[in-house]
Amino acid sequence: MADRVSAAVLAEYGRSPQIREIQTGALRAGEILVAMAGVGICHTDLTAAAGAIPFPMPAVLGHEGSGVVASVGPGVDSVRPGDHVVLSFASCRSCRNCVAGHPAYCADFAALNYSGRRQDGSTTLRSGPEEVHGGWFGQSSFATHAVAAAAGAVVVPADLPLALLGPLGCGIQTGAGAVMRVLRPHHGSAVVVFGAGAVGLGSVLAAAAAGCGTVVVVDPLPGRRELALRLGATAALDSDTPGIGRELRRLTGGGADHSVDTVSSEEVLNLAVSTLRSPGSCATVGLRGQRNPVTIDQSSLLMGRSVTGVIEGDVDPQTFIPELIDLWRAGRFPFEEMITTFPFEDIDTALAAAASGAVVKPVLTF
Repeated sequence: MADRVSAAVLAEYGRSPQIREIQTGALRAGEILVAMAGVGICHTDLTAAAGAIPFPMPAVLGHEGSGVVASVGPGVDSVRPGDHVVLSFASCRSCRNCVAGHPAYCADFAALNYSGRRQDGSTTLRSGPEEVHGGWFGQSSFATHAVAAAAGAVVVPADLPLALLGPLGCGIQTGAGAVMRVLRPHHGSAVVVFGAGAVGLGSVLAAAAAGCGTVVVVDPLPGRRELALRLGATAALDSDTPGIGRELRRLTGGGADHSVDTVSSEEVLNLAVSTLRSPGSCATVGLRGQRNPVTIDQSSLLMGRSVTGVIEGDVDPQTFIPELIDLWRAGRFPFEEMITTFPFEDIDTALAAAASGAVVKPVLTF
C-alpha cells in the first residue's frame, strides 16, 4: 500500500527542487516512516544538489530530520509509533567498525547513505511509475514524511522542541564529535576552529563545554564571528587578517593544542596544521566533493603534529545525541541560537540563505 507524501523533488543537478506529491511503498525490514517536524539544511545537501556527490536523480535530499514515528517495518523493535526521534545516518550496526562504536565508518556506509536505493535495487519513493531516489543519509527528509533506517533513529523525550533537533543528527554532531570524540581536549586546552558554520559552531560549543581555555574562530563573516563569541569562543578573527598565522599563535600562547578545519581547502588546511604547537592535532571535516586533492607541507607535520579526517564526528548517534541534549538541558550547549526556521513551502528561500551564508542553520518546519 502506498502513502502519499509531499516532497521537494530534485529532478536534475543544479536546478531548484519542486514540491510535489509522491508515494512511499510498503516498509521493508529495518525501515520506519516518520512524520517530519523539522529538517535542517546542511552544506552537504547543497553539494549533492550541485552534482559534486553523484546521488542519482530524480531524488529527495535532506538528512537532518526530526519527527514522530508514524509506522514501523517488519522486525523493528527499537522505536514505536508515536516516538519522537532525531534521524541520523544509516549504518549496518553489525560490521567490525559498527560493533567497535564507529558506525560513521560502517563497511556499507556508501551503499546505505549515498546510493539512492535499497540493497535489492528498489527505491523507497516513487512518482507513479517513475522511481524517485531516497535514503539520502538513511532518510531523505525534505518531505512531510520520510522512509528512514530504524538504526539511525534516536528516540528523544517528548518535551523537547522537536522541530529544532534535526541538525543534531549531522552538522552539529559532526563539529561537536570532532572535538569531544576525536580531539578530546584537556581542560584549559587551546583550540582554533576554521569556519563558523553549523559544523564549526558545533565545535565551538563542544570546546566550551569541555572547558577549553582558549577557543579561537576564524571566519570571513562578521555576523558569524559575533555568534561564535556568544556561543563560547574567546576570540574571533577575520580570515583576511594580515599575518593571521602569527596572530593565531599569539592568541593561543605559542600554538593551539588542537584545530578543526571545516573548510578543507588547501590554504585553510595548511594553516590549521601550521597553527598547532608540537605536539598538536587537527581534525579536518569539510566535504567538498568526491575528490579534494591538497598538498600539505610535510615539515609542518614533524614534531608530533597530526591530521585526522572525520566523518559525522566519529560518533554513535544513539549515545552522542542524548549526551548533547543533556548538555543543552544544563544550559551548556545552546545550539538553537544558530537556527533560523522557514516553512517547508519556502524551501527555495531557505536553500538560498544557506548557500549565501546569510543564515547559519536553516531549518524547514512542517
